[in-house]
Amino acid sequence: MFVHLEKTLLSALPPDDIPSLRDALSRYLKEITDYKKGKSQETRRIHTWQTHPLGTRPLDQIRRIDLVAYRNERRDQGRSAHTIRLDLAVLSHLYEIARSEWGFETLSNPVKAIRLPAFPPGRDRRLESGELEKILLHSTPTMSDIVLFAIETAMRRSEILSLTWNRVDLDRRIALLKDTKAGGGRKVPLSPPALAILKERQKTSSGPNRIFSLSADDVSHRFLDSCRKAGISDLRFHDLRHEATSRLFEKGLSIPQVAAITGHKTLQMLHRYTHLRAEDLAQKLDDLMNTPFP
Repeated sequence: MFVHLEKTLLSALPPDDIPSLRDALSRYLKEITDYKKGKSQETRRIHTWQTHPLGTRPLDQIRRIDLVAYRNERRDQGRSAHTIRLDLAVLSHLYEIARSEWGFETLSNPVKAIRLPAFPPGRDRRLESGELEKILLHSTPTMSDIVLFAIETAMRRSEILSLTWNRVDLDRRIALLKDTKAGGGRKVPLSPPALAILKERQKTSSGPNRIFSLSADDVSHRFLDSCRKAGISDLRFHDLRHEATSRLFEKGLSIPQVAAITGHKTLQMLHRYTHLRAEDLAQKLDDLMNTPFP
């Protein structure tokens, strides 16, 4: 009994040696990252940290000034604020896990002592008159379907490309998404144009297969190539989600209804994806003013 108690007490004592950042990240990768949905992206960030000169330093010898230098270095290399914040978030969580689960209670988290780069203003790019037609003109049939489907459903690129036939109910006009970026699943209603696209594609493909058999990189590259050929600048595939969300509001749907379709969890995030045109709102005001009261 006393031997067991002694072993228990000894196991509860903090470890004697502080691991290097590289070794600590290797443990973090096995115990934490392997169980995350974004495993592949975080693994790449961890490998970047492990090959950095700070990787050989013990955790307690990485100072605030070291991370300030890292932040500025990445910024000067042209990395976005979002990328830098994600890099530092991995490091910050590593320190919190080391403190709370690995017995290094005296470690301080240097990431919490530095100023994180500010997010740039959100994009508000929407399709201008005639741009969609030009893009479709310079797209393959499959890409045309993907572009139109994105605008009709407000789905993310990853959601569209992971959609399989057994997740679509054409009779009930819904698509079931599993394990989305925001967490959990959701049912997306299919508009008549979206339904028509699926029914046409079903003629040549069915079963458990993916509906759109392109990779994410293929879609992005092909979309940019179509824009280039059409003479359209500063438009990305993800902007179609902004376009689709804004169109849902313009059709008169309420905030809860739009959020149910797009999967946004907060009003703040939904607002970032909504860009209503002032001229459209002016027309709506005119229509309301000219509508006689009952």
